[in-house]
Amino acid sequence: MKTRYVPPVAPAFRRFLLSAGLGSLALTAQGQVTPTTPVYPLPAPTAADTAGTGATDPQQFATPSVVGMGPSKGLIFHYERVPRFKVSSDGQSVGLSDYNTEATKNARLVIKGYIPMLNHPHLKLILGVNYEREEFQFSSQPTGYELYDNIENKGLKTLGTQLAVIRPVNDVNWYIFRIKGELSGDYTSSELNVSDYLRVSSEFLYGWKRSPTFSWGVGVQLGYTFGRFSPYPALLYNRTFNKRWGIEALFPARVTARYNASPRSLFFAGYSVDGLNYIVKLRTPLRHENATLNSLELRETEVKFRARWEREIYDFLWFGAEGGYRYNYAFDAFDRTNNSRVKIIDSKLASAPYASLELFIVPPRKFLKRQ
Repeated sequence: MKTRYVPPVAPAFRRFLLSAGLGSLALTAQGQVTPTTPVYPLPAPTAADTAGTGATDPQQFATPSVVGMGPSKGLIFHYERVPRFKVSSDGQSVGLSDYNTEATKNARLVIKGYIPMLNHPHLKLILGVNYEREEFQFSSQPTGYELYDNIENKGLKTLGTQLAVIRPVNDVNWYIFRIKGELSGDYTSSELNVSDYLRVSSEFLYGWKRSPTFSWGVGVQLGYTFGRFSPYPALLYNRTFNKRWGIEALFPARVTARYNASPRSLFFAGYSVDGLNYIVKLRTPLRHENATLNSLELRETEVKFRARWEREIYDFLWFGAEGGYRYNYAFDAFDRTNNSRVKIIDSKLASAPYASLELFIVPPRKFLKRQ
């Protein structure tokens, strides 16, 4: 089948394209594939070395993205809601009782943005920022249970920044390093202490670009995806099988199948593991053994089985609609006064359906066709 050539992306907007998705280490590609024509072609070779040497650089450099992935996301607004579900907690400390109730609300607001800082052919730096807020409401107010009263009256917030380094080594090999710092907990601006709330995570992947439609890599992630701060292996696998189907995975954290319905409409299905770690200040201190606890470390881990639709609204503006089923693996509070991290409260949030809506900004299509 004969395909129509689309001119390469203008340099300024190529930098914008490379910013998307790096927080999750699965760079979005410059293209979607349809039965008629490719929408976004592979990056064209640069005419000159942007490192300032003046030497020509005709070589294509590898990246983890593949043809067929969705449009790049520069700014994201995301809102998620879970309906009423049961909550049960077992006190693991002497004097701390058990408790059962219903949560009438669990909502999350997420705002993310990605800014390209450097775009050399063989070195790219992306700065990301994010703000997240999770809120709970319970059927009895106040609940009389210290943990729930604290997280109901003060939203659980995350304010973070990250730096992603993408290093295309040659036309086959690439690697990515990312470091992220976040302030996570129930803090307010008047009581924020950085050392109390700071959480740092990082990841490294080394990979191979086997073809424009196949890229894979292996590495390690160090963070809170599975509750406690720990390292775990990661396998990246991005592959487009034909003009309709593909897969995007960073196993074991997430695996997603993709269906390209059209250049402006994509469907996804799969699962993701989300881990959150908050510091919760207690209004009423708890006694545990010989210690007085003024704060707890709350570890939240959940698995989502999800289906998603992304659709262009107008040129640079897209929306995403997602729904699925959330399985809560852990919602536990720990003593953070020592390294042993003794569990104080063992909680279970009942599994429940969830839904989310998202708006995100992408490069305008007309700029992708400029020389």
